[in-house]
Amino acid sequence: MEWVRGKTIGHGSFAAVSIAKPTNNSSGLPPVIAVKSCAASLATSLMNERMILEQLKDCPNIIRCFGDSVTVENGEKLYNVALEYASGGALSEKQHLSEYKIRQYTNSILKGLQFIHRNEIVHCDIKLQNVLVVSDGVKESVKIADFGLAKKVVHGLNSKFEIRGTPMYLAPETVAGGEQDAPSDIWALGCLVTEMITGKPVWNCADVSALLMKIGVGAEIPEIPGKLSDDGKDFLNKCFMKDPRKRWTAEMLLNHPFVNAGALEGETEDQISPRDPFGFLDWESEQSGSMTPKLDCWVGAEGFGSGSILPERRLGQLLTEQKPNWSVSDSWVNVR
Repeated sequence: MEWVRGKTIGHGSFAAVSIAKPTNNSSGLPPVIAVKSCAASLATSLMNERMILEQLKDCPNIIRCFGDSVTVENGEKLYNVALEYASGGALSEKQHLSEYKIRQYTNSILKGLQFIHRNEIVHCDIKLQNVLVVSDGVKESVKIADFGLAKKVVHGLNSKFEIRGTPMYLAPETVAGGEQDAPSDIWALGCLVTEMITGKPVWNCADVSALLMKIGVGAEIPEIPGKLSDDGKDFLNKCFMKDPRKRWTAEMLLNHPFVNAGALEGETEDQISPRDPFGFLDWESEQSGSMTPKLDCWVGAEGFGSGSILPERRLGQLLTEQKPNWSVSDSWVNVR
């Protein structure tokens, strides 16, 4: 697999994504691909992503992987993964979506999650930045990407307290009890859908400490947008069940009237006003001067400790004795 690297279109703390073109027309690759690269010495997460994507290659709702390679550029040894190029960028770049489009995108994401969970994998970092928009020039679709923090479900072993992901999207059982399985991805999906509707984070907290306490202790859930349809509100309530055992699965949610294929086929976006489907009078973006912090950093896979402790005490340890290094972040910055 040979390709020529083009301009950089995004970068994180340890990796960068560039546009690339295959040099061999008979390679079977698309005319334009994306290449995600990092220093070979820091390639653990990217190697994990490639292996996970190989297992999920048969799902059209997940970004495709075309293989990996090692190159030496400017005297530095790089590990590279060739990926499907998403010309529409990340879903986080989309604004003022109609409810119909949100339902359509959510249906696609759920199909991807259903496939991921059936393969006993947990994504661990579902968020708008990790869902990419792919266009064929006629229509757009979305695909789940960025599996660097994904993990296999290992039965019979205690995998608790290996917390991975973005704090704003963490599920209550993850923060309070170190449990991170398929239901945690569904909670994060609820956060993602809410953000598509409101244009702002689901939690309004001054700092990470307050955020973790809000998520991990008590009965509070993210606020359900008042301007959403009744079906949409019910859908989010199914995602935001505090007890993960009662939270709906991806398969169950695909049959919900908010996103099921039958309902979507009977509608078109033209039936919904593209100008103001929700009456977005109080729309707030992160660029509009909102005081809501982004809190878009990653928690690594090394975990915060172990043991059976009360949520309040566990969160106290997170915030005092065993503070994670919140500065370690691989959040992506688009530089298109």
